[in-house]
Amino acid sequence: MGEGAPAGNGSRLTLDIWHPDCWTLEVTEQVPAGLFGHGVHHVDGRAQGRFTAYADTTTDLDTLVEAIATSPLTDSVWSVAQPRTVDDETLAPGSATQGLVVTYDLENSINDALVSRGFIPDEPVRMVGGREYWTVLVDKDRDAVQTALAEIREEKDADVRVGTIASVGEGLGSGVFALDDLSERQREVIDLARREGYYSWPRETSAADLAETLDISKPTLLEHLRKAEAKLLGDDSR
Repeated sequence: MGEGAPAGNGSRLTLDIWHPDCWTLEVTEQVPAGLFGHGVHHVDGRAQGRFTAYADTTTDLDTLVEAIATSPLTDSVWSVAQPRTVDDETLAPGSATQGLVVTYDLENSINDALVSRGFIPDEPVRMVGGREYWTVLVDKDRDAVQTALAEIREEKDADVRVGTIASVGEGLGSGVFALDDLSERQREVIDLARREGYYSWPRETSAADLAETLDISKPTLLEHLRKAEAKLLGDDSR
């Protein structure tokens, strides 16, 4: 875009990614826990990333952190905040969390391959179950997006799947919401609602249809949506 050119709307994409030699994918495949990535920086020729580790229980959280520390793909890991925990072992997902900084090989990160081609992270990157889930903004047409993703697949020997493509401004979410505060179930429900046009006007789907897709009752779906929306909108009364 040239100087003085009008700003375009751009697009928001959700990407489901696997790539080799990635410690985040290996440890989250081994342990029933997850990570949120908040950015990767170049420090003395290495990648240094800020992450939030989360799990249902403190035991799973400790196991995840230990797996990160002992991975042959990491150089070092250190904590940047005290874990937030509760005593009850039957926890909602993410009730045990720990802030981390991890140092590792730049070549094993897919961050630069995406950002250098104009895919700008719009939310924390979620790593769970051996996959990375990115929400990115990009100012390219769909053909250019597909070309860039093909280049990334070849360069990083990566499996990159496009979940959704939407014009910026469609549906709920603009990157300013605290999505990493959602449980896995709440995130699943809110993501489905956004993809299916539940927040479009007029609505493109109903709560009943969403509930049927997830094989849950309509009241349960609406309760998940209510709690997720309360967190996204910063309602502390949730």
